[in-house]
Amino acid sequence: MKIFRQGELPPFEFKEAIKKPVPVKCYQMNEPFEVETLEGTLKGKAGDYLMIGIQGEMYAIDKDIFDETYEIID
Repeated sequence: MKIFRQGELPPFEFKEAIKKPVPVKCYQMNEPFEVETLEGTLKGKAGDYLMIGIQGEMYAIDKDIFDETYEIID
């Protein structure tokens, strides 16, 4: 079994890829919340987003991460 450690890049010839633009549903919460996810219960803070993925799964995303990686579609 190969083990990969943070900060140590493997000597592979990596290709570049761009994540496909897959629309998901989101709602910015005004109060703290909890959501049951496929990996367990996550807590969100006021201002974080409640997300619904393409297969109906729910999860929370921190507002700062949302702002860096998502764009609201009008």
